[in-house]
Amino acid sequence: MHVRRVELADFRSYERVAVDLDPGVSVLVGQNGMGKTNLIEALGYVATLDSHRVAMDAPLVRSGAASAVIRCAVVHDGRELLVELEIVPGKANRARLNRSPVRRPREVLGALRMVLFAPEDLELVRGDPSTRRRYLDDLLVARQPRYAGVRADYDRVIKQRNALLRTAYLTRKVGGTRGQDLSTLAVWDQHLAQHGAELLAGRLELVAALGPHLTKAYDAVAAGRSAASIAYASGLGDVLVPDRASLQEALLAALLEKRTAETERGVTLVGPHRDDLTLALGDLPAKGYASHGESWSFALALRLAAYDLLRSDGIEPVLVLDDVFAELDAGRRDRLAALVSDAGQLLVTCAVPEDVPPALSGARYDVTLGAVTRAA
Repeated sequence: MHVRRVELADFRSYERVAVDLDPGVSVLVGQNGMGKTNLIEALGYVATLDSHRVAMDAPLVRSGAASAVIRCAVVHDGRELLVELEIVPGKANRARLNRSPVRRPREVLGALRMVLFAPEDLELVRGDPSTRRRYLDDLLVARQPRYAGVRADYDRVIKQRNALLRTAYLTRKVGGTRGQDLSTLAVWDQHLAQHGAELLAGRLELVAALGPHLTKAYDAVAAGRSAASIAYASGLGDVLVPDRASLQEALLAALLEKRTAETERGVTLVGPHRDDLTLALGDLPAKGYASHGESWSFALALRLAAYDLLRSDGIEPVLVLDDVFAELDAGRRDRLAALVSDAGQLLVTCAVPEDVPPALSGARYDVTLGAVTRAA
């Protein structure tokens, strides 16, 4: 799989730009603030329908414009697929595949599989659980796009259930009764358990498959200085198996147990939206114990593990290293270059060309404000 062409209109700093890309290595060179990451962000949006930098769509639209458009031509197994996305802040985004409208934007997921490593990924190790949950769920969708629907259904249930609990909480605050305002809670419990069990089972299967790839990737990046591992941390307990029926029963039982606490706080306290991914170096948790270099290596290993896992599934994702080499010492640079040099398509961004190891020589693009030019 590779991106043959990407076109942007009113996306971030670009009024209009079109870039033709080839398989193999492409290096985008430009000073900070010129728009290298904006181009990568657009490709990431095609792959995930989300930005790795911001939570809302509004910053993606160029100042003064009403909407932004991304067009991406993706070649896979000799077949080309054109994905078009229109981002309209405050309204429903629109999508087309091969110029035909689709009912929901998430129907384009899977057209482009991409693994992106960026400076923000340090939060995978040091940040909140939500960052690690997103990492898992994005990879889950990249492997099996049907999980985009599972995620959407689960998020909808949590939103509705939280609204019900919040309304009940506020009603009681002003002297109302409990029974009337929670009459439909049992229905939402069933929905949460059904969709939550499906999402949780997918995550458990994913972590089991990902573990060996992570250990191998960290060992390669850090030159065997320590052993990295991951484990899924669920509010249902530490020993779980990805059996949908058993997980659904466990979720229903946990909801019943937490019913009083939920009604007192007005929020859902049970489900995969509260779980985490435990990262460890040897016997110690990486968060709080890993040095800056170890944290970088761990975050990089998580992305490389995702890349290797997709490849083992028969998927050849596009690999992107966004401003990564400037953060690595010479040894880690060379080891990383050796690990990714055989990628079907590798996009690298940098401010200084000398930061990129010679093993990753390839096509070069000069990025200036609002323009991308292929060097001769």
